[in-house]
Amino acid sequence: MDSLAPIVLFTYNRPDHTRKTIDALKMNKMAKESQLYVFSDGAKTDRDISNVNNLRSYLKQVSGFKSVNIIERDGNYGLKKSIIEGVTAIISKYGKIIVLEDDVVTSPTFLTYMNSALDHFENNSKVWHISGWTPAINSKGLPNFFFWRIMNCSAGWGTWKSRWDHYSSDLKETMYTFSYTEKMRFSFWGLANFWRQLRANENGKINTWAIYWYAVIYKNNGLCLTPKQSFAKNIGFDGSGMHTNAENAYKTERVLNQESDFDFEKIKVNESKSAINKAYWFYFMEDLTKLLRRIFI
Repeated sequence: MDSLAPIVLFTYNRPDHTRKTIDALKMNKMAKESQLYVFSDGAKTDRDISNVNNLRSYLKQVSGFKSVNIIERDGNYGLKKSIIEGVTAIISKYGKIIVLEDDVVTSPTFLTYMNSALDHFENNSKVWHISGWTPAINSKGLPNFFFWRIMNCSAGWGTWKSRWDHYSSDLKETMYTFSYTEKMRFSFWGLANFWRQLRANENGKINTWAIYWYAVIYKNNGLCLTPKQSFAKNIGFDGSGMHTNAENAYKTERVLNQESDFDFEKIKVNESKSAINKAYWFYFMEDLTKLLRRIFI
């Protein structure tokens, strides 16, 4: 395997979640060979100062990696700016990256999977993104790994500089090149809220980064490698996060993937029609569930 991708962890004010994230990472056999970069955002309000300081005190004691590099922000960047600037800085230096937020627990083979995939698909221009997690679609009949257009980043992901260089959160550049058909296909014909997320950013209702990464991948006909069984899960759907809540549709309690041998040669680098069809059904059921909740709850 080539040199390992650096791990970049974005944190804010949740020391308990961050500790679980780092403890799980340390269980990976590649942890001791990996460089860990931790971006610690500054407090947004006075009530966050104590938690931010407690988190930073803990981070200074972290070991178990090849190196631990802590970047403390003087002010509050917010998640979008922190991730865009942090990913850009580290990926520009190393050419590839593994990204986590402070509420993600990984399996002991997560780093093996991510590094193996980043090495294997680096020179395949069709592949833009390596996902560590997949939503709770009906996975029956799917192969262990598949490709689709959907970009998942809520529980660990990776990419390369040659792809990330295309990232843009410029609204005009991202949105106004979409035809009507592209808008509908992008949002699974209205079943998913992806286009609505772009519009909400445009209108200033939200300020997020990930939807633009998906849009860039989509516009470049990029594919995202996705495991049938997730190598990571998000533990932040408890109301503690800035952009998560306990009712989030992507919450999952499934057993994490422990696989460590990957025969990526057998995977055809094209979009899985079966996976896409299952995604349509998944988004349809999510919409129906939300509608029923509004009616009966």
